Amino acid sequence: MSAHCMLTGARPGFGNQISHSHRRTSRRFDPNIQRKRYWLPGGGRFVRLRLSAKGIKTVDTIGVEAAVARIRARGVKV
Repeated sequence: MSAHCMLTGARPGFGNQISHSHRRTSRRFDPNIQRKRYWLPGGGRFVRLRLSAKGIKTVDTIGVEAAVARIRARGVKV
């Protein structure tokens, strides 16, 4: 599963892991991606979305119809 949010576009960030001896190695900061199923009243079906925790809160605020419209505007098939 790719580590990006369908709604907010959050993607992994990259940086360094710094050990006790201050040796640096590459690491990745993944967003908190969850798979969530929503009922889409306009389509009469369920949609399964890969959202970050912030994306889930955004869907709760604006509603699933508006969120799916934003996702489709970004060019992602739902």
